[in-house]
Amino acid sequence: MMEVATRFVFGKELLELAKTNGDFVVCNADTKACGIENFGVIFPDRSYSIGIAEQNLINVAAGLAASGFKVFACTFAVFVTLRCCEQVRNHVCYPKLNVTVVGTHTGLQVGEDGATHAAVEDVAIMRSLPNMTIIQPADAVAARAIAHAAVKFNGPLYVRLHRNPSPVIYDTSYRFELGKATTVRSYGDDVALISSGIMLQKALDAAVALKARGIKARVIDMSTLKPLDVDAVLEAAKATNAVVTIEDHSIIGGLGSAVAQVLGEKYPCMVKCIGIPDVFGESGPSEVLYARYHMDAASIAAAAEKLVRKKIFSC
Repeated sequence: MMEVATRFVFGKELLELAKTNGDFVVCNADTKACGIENFGVIFPDRSYSIGIAEQNLINVAAGLAASGFKVFACTFAVFVTLRCCEQVRNHVCYPKLNVTVVGTHTGLQVGEDGATHAAVEDVAIMRSLPNMTIIQPADAVAARAIAHAAVKFNGPLYVRLHRNPSPVIYDTSYRFELGKATTVRSYGDDVALISSGIMLQKALDAAVALKARGIKARVIDMSTLKPLDVDAVLEAAKATNAVVTIEDHSIIGGLGSAVAQVLGEKYPCMVKCIGIPDVFGESGPSEVLYARYHMDAASIAAAAEKLVRKKIFSC
């Protein structure tokens, strides 16, 4: 399968599902986010274009959900989580309405669209909201599976999608299970690399580089960010005593924070969080930005190796 952006796979699968499932409607904010802005061409009675008014987008979605509809509300993540935070909190999460918030153009991949559009805080915001569930695909296959899961899901849901084409990792045997992590590769128990979203390929590449250095890593895809798969985190920590988290998001409030909190309370061990430091996103090509913030495969491997060496010397 050729590389394709998870946002487009998710949107296309929703269109396919709508042909046999009439239970959901779509709201969009007049942006070319994931393809579901074309929903109204095929299903004019099930699509609502709100225009570039994201707070109204969530208000309309909440109103439709309160009237008994399953609703997908889609736009750029930076708008739907920051500009709409109050609306998502009060009108979707508080009453536990059946709204799936689809946030696209997440993380540093938006660098070429401008620094202010880079949503590097969205997971932290959504994780803090009671009743909210958060899922994120690592590739096109996972995005398709997550579209099916989202249609069946009841309650507030945040689906985090990506701007750029990304490598296909999974094959057709992949099955998404809400709240469950996937061990994608395991060379051994020197270190665990826990990744989420499109950083999975970089984690896999880092594991190969580590293997060449005699360090055996297991790679875990944490596709559900909330609720976190606590059992998978603890199992990996107990097996390795060295955990590296990898995310295209701020290291504050995202995957790294969630994993560190679990381990701090239940199984203290060596932990390294890789992601965006306490800064705003920047303008520029995404791969350049990943390298700048030490989020490329070589930097991940170096950080994991350093953690393993530290573990050995501390024993």
